Amino acid sequence: MRVVFMGSPDFAVPALRGLIEHHDVALVMTQPDKRAGRGKRVTAPAVKEVALQAGIPVMQPSSARPPEIAAKLAESGAELGVVVAYGKILPQAVLEAFPRGCINIHGSILPRYRGAAPIQWSIIQGETETGVTIMQLDEGMDTGPMLLVRKMAVEPDDSAGSLATRMAPVGAEAMLEVIDGLAAGTIEPVEQDHSAATYAPMLKKEDGIVDWTQSARQVADRIRGVDPWPGAETSYPGSGSVERLKLFGPTVIDSLSGRPGQVLGVDERGLIVACGRGACAVATLQAPGRRRMPANTFVSGRPIPEAAIMGGPLDDGSNGQPPGRSTPQDRSG
Repeated sequence: MRVVFMGSPDFAVPALRGLIEHHDVALVMTQPDKRAGRGKRVTAPAVKEVALQAGIPVMQPSSARPPEIAAKLAESGAELGVVVAYGKILPQAVLEAFPRGCINIHGSILPRYRGAAPIQWSIIQGETETGVTIMQLDEGMDTGPMLLVRKMAVEPDDSAGSLATRMAPVGAEAMLEVIDGLAAGTIEPVEQDHSAATYAPMLKKEDGIVDWTQSARQVADRIRGVDPWPGAETSYPGSGSVERLKLFGPTVIDSLSGRPGQVLGVDERGLIVACGRGACAVATLQAPGRRRMPANTFVSGRPIPEAAIMGGPLDDGSNGQPPGRSTPQDRSG
């Protein structure tokens, strides 16, 4: 089948590679190149590099809304648009540019976790099962009919990054199955139960601030769910000032307790910090502008005394305290 692919990050690459291998990719539409990293170098989206290597034309409009974008897509002669983490909501004119419309790979079992960050919020909310949904796009936010669902486990040590890496090829395989089914006329769309919808809005920097008054399980899920971005963050008493600290690789320890945020020690599991219920060992720490390192190595160079309280006010004028938390369902805007 002749298709147009619309996507941007690494998560979309397996799907694009699958389409290149099994179908006729007429065109790839992706986000413009952006400056990224410490050196602020201009970096192309991952799918652009794959498309150019395969000799596929690439479009990078700053917006998909101008009428000429939909016209260009229609001129490609593609029957179907395939959308994977494109990065912006597509207007109806784009969805209607293809005789078979557009399908999308979504990183949750719809109607749960509609929105921009389903993988992250499913971990933050403590889900043990997730999956991918291949859906027909409509004008709403992930509200279109479902074409295929593939379930998968959320492993206890999954971060948002590792889960996305495992999920991407599952989504690519399911997408190819749906395209074959559409061609054969064997796919039956299933309407979502809109009354059961929950939402997963785009993460903000403050979503990474750890609230040590939560249970150890909630703290661990937060740390895992915001890795790699924005990264879990707390404050700690450094040398004469209160400093920021990034946290990675949590383990729940139900047998220990203390004042929330209290440092209980460090061992082979990491820096151990008391939570509202239980404690959390954090295996890897990172100071601003420095590389990640094992907790034992970090504290040997930057001592964090036992009984110190993590999460206090920061010297930069921010309050350093965890903001009021809301569930994804409350944060649809």
